[in-house]
Amino acid sequence: MISLFKYLSLASAFSLVGILTSLAFLLPEVEGYFQESGMKLKRILLPIAAIWVLSSTGVFLSELAIIVNTPLLEIFSGNLIRSFALQVILGKLLLINIFSALILLIFVPTIKRTGGALGLLIITLLGLLAPYLENHSSSSGHHMLAIGLVLVHVLALSLWIGGLIALALIAKEERKFAAARFHILALWSLLAVALSGLVNGWVRLGTITNITSNYGAILVAKTLLLALIFMVAFTFRARQRKNFDDGVLSRQLGIEGALFGITMVFAVILSRIAPPEVSLTTPINPILGSTMPQTPTFSRLLLGYEPNGFFLALLILAVALYIKGVVLLARRGDKWPVHRTIFFALGISVADFAVNGGLGVYSHVAFSFHMVAHMALATLAPIGIALGAPITLALRTLPIGRSATERGIRGFAVAILHSRYSRFLTNPIVAMLIFDISMFALYFTDLFQWLMNYHFGHFFMEIHFFLAGFLFFASIMGIDPIPNKLPFIARIVVMLAAMSIHAFFSVSLMSSTVLVDGGYFASLERPWWPDLLADQKTGAAFGWAFGELPILLALAATFVQWSKSDSHEAARIERNSERAKAAGLPDELDLYNEYLRSIDKRDLK
Repeated sequence: MISLFKYLSLASAFSLVGILTSLAFLLPEVEGYFQESGMKLKRILLPIAAIWVLSSTGVFLSELAIIVNTPLLEIFSGNLIRSFALQVILGKLLLINIFSALILLIFVPTIKRTGGALGLLIITLLGLLAPYLENHSSSSGHHMLAIGLVLVHVLALSLWIGGLIALALIAKEERKFAAARFHILALWSLLAVALSGLVNGWVRLGTITNITSNYGAILVAKTLLLALIFMVAFTFRARQRKNFDDGVLSRQLGIEGALFGITMVFAVILSRIAPPEVSLTTPINPILGSTMPQTPTFSRLLLGYEPNGFFLALLILAVALYIKGVVLLARRGDKWPVHRTIFFALGISVADFAVNGGLGVYSHVAFSFHMVAHMALATLAPIGIALGAPITLALRTLPIGRSATERGIRGFAVAILHSRYSRFLTNPIVAMLIFDISMFALYFTDLFQWLMNYHFGHFFMEIHFFLAGFLFFASIMGIDPIPNKLPFIARIVVMLAAMSIHAFFSVSLMSSTVLVDGGYFASLERPWWPDLLADQKTGAAFGWAFGELPILLALAATFVQWSKSDSHEAARIERNSERAKAAGLPDELDLYNEYLRSIDKRDLK
């Protein structure tokens, strides 16, 4: 029974992802509003959302029945369901799945614009991915890698399969319009599906010698099928770019759908076969989901690497998009400053080191390293990326509308950038409060202890640190056209205020005699650095130093920008003055002096 509910839940969620993606990005629109084809496709959303609500509820109840070893029809106890939903992590994550489906069921009838479709798409993806956040799919201890890869795999599958479903439902006269963008999305999604599945399978396989096992043979077969699907999709896209044919597209949809069905059969078989046992010299820590790292040294800190699959995928995607943007500008003959690319690369490298590198490895087992990683993600990485001007690059390279009335993806991005939500969040004072106050909310409440005990909690903190830092530094010293840019003197005041609040936080944490982790680090039973309170105080001191120094760097960068701005303004006035003199007209300085003389004459009277 649970398998039926799971298949229905996945099928409905995938369909919702594909339809909402089509409404947001693929189908024609006028100033962001759905047209006739979009409104027709929107009507299908409601019954699919209802199926998702029922099937996800069925998964929740079936999982509960399996855990308590009770028939499905006998578990309808309020206390039992409440305990599963509020006390068991699987129950909490499945509840997110149900709530996401309910939100869609309620708000689907109200959406009329691409922005609403995008919002519901994000909610759908959150609900779809939530049950996989604690999926221990690795038998070799690389849980952060395995969980992240599963998330990437499911996300890419939903975009690809959901897109195929949506394309099949779109009216024939609109398919040509939507197919061009879908082919690009499909190829990227297929590549992500293949790579994430291959790497995750390799992690579970352990060594190349296990390739001859039943698990290894089926893994190879599945990989070859995915490669075949990729070749089919690429071939059809090449044909369609030259001359679109709806019949050819229909054959593509049928062939890819059939091959995907066969691939899913292999995937189901693979999920039911135990991977080969991998002998480990060091036992896996049950809390970490990996081996306990050895005593930290400089070389281990510098060379260590234990990737978070999902975060690594996000970094790779960001780098790929940035490089593509730079290449597109170069092909157009437009210049992109080299130093911006260097800053962006440095920011990405710092983020990778803080999450996946040696610093990230030790951040899970010692508070001092956790705090250094926190500061690197919240300050150094965002400063580099903000100076890389990724938003400016995106606005210069994103596709424009496909018709005179369509705003396109670039117009969509501009609308989001200048929305009231963006204006509120990018207000430097609001950004500063999010940046600083969130530290107090995290470390001086039970939230830190709760998040540290779950793999998804680490990922949530890492994403939050980075986004809060980027929001703050982009609004203060970024090159991008962020709304609510303050005068330079006001920006300096805001940064000095941020430094003061950060210093107060660090001193408060250094003065604390209570462990803020609630016993998490003690439960790891690490063999080195046994004094946990001393480690906490060291972490607070590191946090103070690594938090203040980057802000000082940002202050220096702001002063440089201020100086350049004054120079550019002076040069602009001089150019205008020369043009005015050449035309025999008064320049800005002459007009200003004349204004002052008029005031003097008025005062004399």
